[in-house]
Amino acid sequence: MALITCKKAAFCYEGTCVVSGLDFCVGFGDYLCVVGENGSGKSTLIKGILGLKHPSDGRIDFGEGLTRQDIGYLPQQNSIQKSFPASVQEVVLLGRLAKHGLRPFYTRRDRQAASQVMEQLGISGLARAGFGELSGGQQQRVLLARALCAAPDGLKVLILDEPMNGLDPVIKQELYQLIQHINTQQNIAIIMVTHDVQNAVRYASHLLLLDRRQEFYGTAHAFQHSTLGQDLLRDSCGNHCAVCGLTVGGR
Repeated sequence: MALITCKKAAFCYEGTCVVSGLDFCVGFGDYLCVVGENGSGKSTLIKGILGLKHPSDGRIDFGEGLTRQDIGYLPQQNSIQKSFPASVQEVVLLGRLAKHGLRPFYTRRDRQAASQVMEQLGISGLARAGFGELSGGQQQRVLLARALCAAPDGLKVLILDEPMNGLDPVIKQELYQLIQHINTQQNIAIIMVTHDVQNAVRYASHLLLLDRRQEFYGTAHAFQHSTLGQDLLRDSCGNHCAVCGLTVGGR
């Protein structure tokens, strides 16, 4: 059974449908990239999965004992977050707050979990550094560590909303590789919202294309060989299919 299943789901605001026809699933170890233009319904879908917005039609089901506590979330950064006045360790520990309720302190287990995830992401040496003093790539690693710290018994799903925004190409590739490592080595299902179709087909196992409705859902291989995939990749001067090696999307 899938971790998350959308069954003919649609979302509306004040009677206006913003995205419809959502019919897909996410299983253990999947890496799903959600692509589409601004206003296509990507952020609304994420709100639906996080329980912040209820479908106006259809439904979103959780399986395999999944709860929202098993889902980590890395939202888009804004200018206020980038200058957040706290140390790296304090920011990572914020991921543990949801499970504390009204208790205003961190346990030894919380601190151990934060230290472990910081070591995994290569930021242990920055623990006492000010978050606002870090580079954009370092800040994203810290926020990723905070998201991974959220579940007391480990994440099953990690949702990333445009995590590559504002990063230079080298740092962007390092972060893609780090997320891929989390996906394959920790068997955490990834749901990433992105405009970067070329890297989506390179790293993801599945793609979901939205344009106020579901236009495509399937494997990255199938997407690259579809008419929609060919059209979206055409500006890339050629892209090699990761499965069969065929050059697709060239001029």
